[in-house]
Amino acid sequence: MHHPFDEVTEAELRRRQSAKWRYYGPDILPAWVAEMDYPLAEPIRAALHAAIDDHDCGYADPRGLGDAFAPFAAREWKLDVRSADVHVVCDVVTGIEAILRVATAPGDAVLIEPPVYMPFAMTIRGLGRVVVEAPLAHDGATYAPDLAAIERAYAAGARVHLLCSPQNPTGIVYSREALRAIAELADRHGVLVLADEIHAPLTLPGATHVPFPSVSPEAARRSILLTSASKTWNLAGLKAAMMIAFSDGPREILAKLPPETPYHAGHLGILAARTAFAEGDSWRRSVLAIVDRNRALLGELLREHLPEVRYVPPRASYLAWLDCRDLGLGADPAKAFLDRGRVALSPGPPFGTGGEGYARLNLATTRALLEEAVVRMAAARR
Repeated sequence: MHHPFDEVTEAELRRRQSAKWRYYGPDILPAWVAEMDYPLAEPIRAALHAAIDDHDCGYADPRGLGDAFAPFAAREWKLDVRSADVHVVCDVVTGIEAILRVATAPGDAVLIEPPVYMPFAMTIRGLGRVVVEAPLAHDGATYAPDLAAIERAYAAGARVHLLCSPQNPTGIVYSREALRAIAELADRHGVLVLADEIHAPLTLPGATHVPFPSVSPEAARRSILLTSASKTWNLAGLKAAMMIAFSDGPREILAKLPPETPYHAGHLGILAARTAFAEGDSWRRSVLAIVDRNRALLGELLREHLPEVRYVPPRASYLAWLDCRDLGLGADPAKAFLDRGRVALSPGPPFGTGGEGYARLNLATTRALLEEAVVRMAAARR
């Protein structure tokens, strides 16, 4: 399958000044941070150009983002979002930090399920809270939440659970049954679930995302949903995210946040996100099509060039979690890929328990660059 986004060239991408393309030197092929290599959605480009043409680069007005997100959530997941319950923040990690500041105290335990998005643990520790782990269960083929380990952590005193759903880096999509079980346990033990669902609009064919607060009254009572248009529409640098409550307890927590919190979001980010949710679905479907193609293509390329690497295609997002332990490249195979193959992947160890011997590869690129990335990876083992 050829996709229009395959026409993007490496020369065009190297004109970009974002972290993905500027962090490493010009001889390194970047396949690490979660930025896409695709053109922006045309409605978003038009909205941003209009703002520039109107010299409109002032402070953000957070009103209106909830109005744009609520119809999208209703269409996509049948999720009932009240605009008044949408609190704007600059990004999801900052939102997590802000909530932990008002909902926990130094020394409180916060649960994560590694391997998981590395800023979770860094944020918890940076606030003087204690990281508690319930590592994902892994049967050699795929991952799933370890409900027994989660229950033990809750019973031992965890106050908050940072839930990454869909999960980064493994690409799993939590089942409704698992989410309902987590909600029941959280309600029983008085745990607040912060559901990072930033990858939800990128759920791929064959899987169905279920928003955590929707699975039961207990889930709505015990959770705050955090999300953003940033990952799905490639807007991370524009800074606009949401924290959403669905019940009175979470509403009271969000009401404690400093009143200036939403005004740290980016004005252009809010304009772009509003446009994405209202007019960006055609572009999103194009992204889902090429990422679906690429997750299958990566399997073919690995079988041809790196058959030792074990890979289960992600069910959501554009991040591939690669088991490279049989290559004999040590705890951090990404270092060998970088040093000897001149291709940059995200190292596995920072994702926590279960990350040693793994690396994360960004699939949101062209066919030519994905093929080149795997060829370079194969050169690193020689």
